[in-house]
Amino acid sequence: MKQYIADGMLLTTAIVWGSGFVITAIALEYLTAYQVMAGRFILASIILTVIFGYKLKKATKSVVWKGVLLGTILYIAFALQTVGLQYTTPSKNAFLTAVNVIVVPLIAYAVYKRRIDGYEIIGSIIALVGIGCLSLQGSLTMNIGDALSLACAVAFAFDIFCTNLFVQKEDAIALTIVQFITASVLGILVVVSQGDIPTNLEKEAIYSIIYLGIFSTTIAYLFQNVANQYTTATKAAIILSTESFFGMVLSVIFLHEVLTGRMVIGAVLILLAILIAEVKPAYPKKRMMNN
Repeated sequence: MKQYIADGMLLTTAIVWGSGFVITAIALEYLTAYQVMAGRFILASIILTVIFGYKLKKATKSVVWKGVLLGTILYIAFALQTVGLQYTTPSKNAFLTAVNVIVVPLIAYAVYKRRIDGYEIIGSIIALVGIGCLSLQGSLTMNIGDALSLACAVAFAFDIFCTNLFVQKEDAIALTIVQFITASVLGILVVVSQGDIPTNLEKEAIYSIIYLGIFSTTIAYLFQNVANQYTTATKAAIILSTESFFGMVLSVIFLHEVLTGRMVIGAVLILLAILIAEVKPAYPKKRMMNN
């Protein structure tokens, strides 16, 4: 039962993250990428500390250093994603970020020497073709926004892998609080160093930060970190990858984004790659066992 609840929490996270691409695109019309990140993490840190602050009293050194590591990875991932969104479309940003699902097994191989099977190799090749259809321009070049989105996928893959590893032994909520506080501190330092402290905020910017802080950060990451206690990193990556689909659909509905045929083909190929590499069609294996 807990496994099904965990899957539901991860799917909810994927839907919320999909909407986050749209909301972030709106926020970037009024704020810089670094202001958006600082705002969402500060708000999320305040909310979690007020509600679950008592858990920090029992936080061990292990929780602190693991939370700091997760917070640093998270900030880097969001920096790459949010800055990348300034130079590409929300749907492309969403699908390129989803490539993290292909990266997770590679990290597992590097850390645990887990064998990479044929399905994962095929999935990686299809994903590369899909990325090409989605991102490469007429001159066969990739713009900076797409490149940053791909780098962000690698960072998020590390975030998923490390989160799944850490929550098996540590309190998920305490880890999340330390993670957000770390990301907040980094966010504040970056904004201050750039001299970009906002003095006047439009209501659209405020609403966007509130949504990103409450839903896309606090609730989504709390759900993700708690759910990771009852599932594997690979399965979590599969479910979370559906954020790309929701991001594309919501971008078309609310931002009236126009999708070209080549972009749709690229998106479908990336989704196919994710399914092949992570779900691994079981029919041939079952048929061999029956024979």
